[in-house]
Amino acid sequence: MIIDCHGHYTTAPGALQKFRDAQIAGLKQNLDLPLSARTPISDDEIRDSLENAQLKLQRARGTDLTIFSPRASAMAHHIGNEITSRRWTEACNDLIHRVCNLYPENFVGVCQLPQSPGAAPVNSADELERCVEELGFIGCNLNPDPSGGNWTSPPLTDRHWYPLYEKMVELDVPAMVHVSSSCNPNFHATGAHYINADTTAFMQFLTSDLFSDFPTLRFIIPHGGGAVPYHWGRYRGLAQDLKRPLLADYLLKNVFFDTCVYHLPGIELLLKVIPADNIIFGSEMVGAVRGIDPETGQYFDDTKRYLDALRLSDGDRHKIFEGNARKVFPRLGRRLREVGNLK
Repeated sequence: MIIDCHGHYTTAPGALQKFRDAQIAGLKQNLDLPLSARTPISDDEIRDSLENAQLKLQRARGTDLTIFSPRASAMAHHIGNEITSRRWTEACNDLIHRVCNLYPENFVGVCQLPQSPGAAPVNSADELERCVEELGFIGCNLNPDPSGGNWTSPPLTDRHWYPLYEKMVELDVPAMVHVSSSCNPNFHATGAHYINADTTAFMQFLTSDLFSDFPTLRFIIPHGGGAVPYHWGRYRGLAQDLKRPLLADYLLKNVFFDTCVYHLPGIELLLKVIPADNIIFGSEMVGAVRGIDPETGQYFDDTKRYLDALRLSDGDRHKIFEGNARKVFPRLGRRLREVGNLK
């Protein structure tokens, strides 16, 4: 089985955005639009939104299952208040649940969290539990910067986050560290803010004892780890200067990287620097880069093609395409058995 750990519902029916637009308009009148104001979305609309997009690409590229979450750039936790975020989050997660029920062999859910600037992370625990226990989701996306590019929250290693981590450990689910849109004009969302956040999260983990406090806590750093693989020597050296243990001993049991890197040399570097045990196949299709690379004639985000071009052992190939996803998302196997997907 080939499992794509990083997919977003970027093609959701227009009615979802219509609700969001109405919600934002209501904020100008000090109104928080209730969930009952959502425009109904039919099963056929969901099918139409996927059949010529994610499902078509799954079939064409030879992947089996996508770990699927709401559109990351649309989380926009900086908009409105905590109530705004909670209602928007529930609307998005409920729609992912419907996708997974319509296509249980193709998608399994990961949830957005109702984060908001200044709100305690533990306030997201109830929605995480609802999505895992009631909707069958297997993980969450955690935004380290709910302020949208202004970085007003404490580092991910601060005790500010610990109560939410306790819930993640209790439920045995990982988080993908994934920021959302940027309201700071200095940082383009997908070209800078995303990569900055990936790199920042890793450095925060490097300088902390977080995983001594939470030995089973697991994070996926997306987009190939941002700048981390390219500067692996810098991070090894910093760890040494700071009298930290070897990175493999105190980070790589808990931190994993996906393959959302959109050219072959980048994938080659990732595989050369990061152990195969810590790499999980991901594409982020249909996502940040949707076009065709004129140098190859293929889609930038067809990351399976890059991996297929590498001389990997059968063992490493299995780890990257399936084994590591099952290890990092322990609920995945249970979910597949529940829906009869035994590939």
